[in-house]
Amino acid sequence: MPEVVVYMVEGRSAEQKRNLLKGVTQALVDNLGVPADAVTVSLMETPKHLKSKGGVPFSER
Repeated sequence: MPEVVVYMVEGRSAEQKRNLLKGVTQALVDNLGVPADAVTVSLMETPKHLKSKGGVPFSER
């Protein structure tokens, strides 16, 4: 039972997240040969003001 956790900054639409969940699941089905119902995918969203790159918060980019 594979499990994938995707960390990302908040701000994507529900449709984008749904498509990502389906795509990641399908990638595991295709590459590992597991059934889709055995795959767990979690999206972990961080508020933009709590995540930075190069010391600059994403909310200021």
